[in-house]
Amino acid sequence: MSNRLNEVPLLAAERVDDLLTHNLHIIQSDEVFSFSMDAVLLARFASVPPRGRVLDLCTGNGVIPLLLTTRTAAAIEGIEIQPRLADMARRSVAMNALQEKITIHEGDLRTLHLTTGYGVYDAITVNPPYMPLNGSDLKLNTHQAMARHEIGCTLEEVIQACVRLVRTGGKVSMVHKPQRLVDIVSLMRKYRLEPKTIRFVHPRANLEANMVLIEAARDGKPEVRVQPPLIVYTEDNEYCPEILDIYYGSKEVKS
Repeated sequence: MSNRLNEVPLLAAERVDDLLTHNLHIIQSDEVFSFSMDAVLLARFASVPPRGRVLDLCTGNGVIPLLLTTRTAAAIEGIEIQPRLADMARRSVAMNALQEKITIHEGDLRTLHLTTGYGVYDAITVNPPYMPLNGSDLKLNTHQAMARHEIGCTLEEVIQACVRLVRTGGKVSMVHKPQRLVDIVSLMRKYRLEPKTIRFVHPRANLEANMVLIEAARDGKPEVRVQPPLIVYTEDNEYCPEILDIYYGSKEVKS
């Protein structure tokens, strides 16, 4: 890995971070919106086939495709509308020598079906912008604003893209804010994605959820299961065992 780390060029203000599992690394920069826990949780929560084709929408710097390679032998693709982030994702793929497993597209998820065709993916993951447009997005730089606010795509457009691209019976997995859950479920059903599994993420056991993981099946039968809540921190302000397992692959941090 050290040789590949040295071979892949870094731009000004970029750094290489350790993904803490399977010796994976990723290129990040404080100048753009770096991935956070929500992406890691989605990569573990999502149902992915052992083989086939998997697509990550709004892929950013490619963290979810990188993490999914630890769970499946499927061909994984990511699409990102921002050229700088798509370039970072491609270089991270090369740094990890995963070019044969991951393909990064630079483009608009709303028109991807025009080149790939309809219903060609077995599973789709997406960590979309959480917030509708408002005045606060003007205070951020372009990269951060597009990651947080629905500038490049709305929630409805994301769900429309999912239903165009996933096959009948295929799974669509999303992480979002609980405040948008009613919107998410309503739009999924409007576009023939049936919610099947929901899990709320709580920062602590006594606090309300600040994330929701939801998975739907295209043209699925109505039936939803709510999993036990995922608690991030213990009373001692340490990661709960399940979070440690998600990040490190075991419930104990190995030195």
